[in-house]
Amino acid sequence: MGFSELSLRGEPKARRSNLPMYWGLLRDVFTPLAMTVLLLASCAPASPPPATAEVLPTLTSTPLVVAMQTSTPTLTAIPPSPTAAQPACDPFTADFCITEGHFIFQNPILPPDDTTVDVTYRYGSTQNGTRDPHHGVEIGKGFGTPVNAAGEGMVHFAGPDEEAVYSPWRDFYGNMVVIRHANDLYTLYGHLSMIEVQSGDFVIAGQKIGEIGQSGAATGPHLHFEVRRGDAGDYFSTLNPELWLLPEQADLGAMALAILNERSGFQQAVVTIQRMDEANNIISAYYVDTYHPSLALGEENAAIGDLPAGRYRITLISNGHFYERWVEVESGKLTQVVIVVE
Repeated sequence: MGFSELSLRGEPKARRSNLPMYWGLLRDVFTPLAMTVLLLASCAPASPPPATAEVLPTLTSTPLVVAMQTSTPTLTAIPPSPTAAQPACDPFTADFCITEGHFIFQNPILPPDDTTVDVTYRYGSTQNGTRDPHHGVEIGKGFGTPVNAAGEGMVHFAGPDEEAVYSPWRDFYGNMVVIRHANDLYTLYGHLSMIEVQSGDFVIAGQKIGEIGQSGAATGPHLHFEVRRGDAGDYFSTLNPELWLLPEQADLGAMALAILNERSGFQQAVVTIQRMDEANNIISAYYVDTYHPSLALGEENAAIGDLPAGRYRITLISNGHFYERWVEVESGKLTQVVIVVE
């Protein structure tokens, strides 16, 4: 069990989301929209209009180095008759969807040091109600372990956490570094014993920026690592780092789950994830709590990274009802799962 932040009284009032859940919106508008398109198509000219290229957001002058996979498109010798475009996989209606995810950051702790995420205090968890909701993950242990930049960017802040800027409390993160990356993404490194960069420095992925310590609200040496988007000073702008860190090995993937209640949005639950062999024997099991409601602000409310590729059985109990789902995890990909409960 790794060390973690001290539980603090007077947890700040969390920003609340109306949780419109875009999955539900897609479901509500898809059917009438599809009917309208089909009616108009019967009167449309035979050749479809040219596709409009998607306008991508402008990167900053220091874009991230992202490992991308490319493939050569397959051309058909005889074009088929005009048909509607193949819709993207919708995890609200499919058992699961496989996506590329957004694995753009490398682990800030490098081998041979301990690179594992502390599974007892994952993002959004409260360690069975004994601690405040976790806005990041804990990685590594041992004083002096090198801490490295997770990606290329500019040092936004480096120094002691003397002002309540990045959390509601002074000296919460202790000695800390915040790096700004492309696309309004930030990574935060807390509880350091030593800082080796200054505000305004340009760093590359894997560059040493400090060393593990237990400064601030920490009970033992470890790295507190966060990913934030939009406003670096917004305590609730965090994202689950397990969905942004590159898998540790080539044969690993990740899973993001949305456990939903149609009447009230995200539903809290304890999720069991079992890796199965071809004979449906259990190879390994993982237990994941859904995020604390104050952090269930995005597209998922549970996640787990570094899962071996293979077949998985997901089970949970909600309001006395049992739910089961069979899914696949692929190497270097993200499996998205939506389960609607009563």
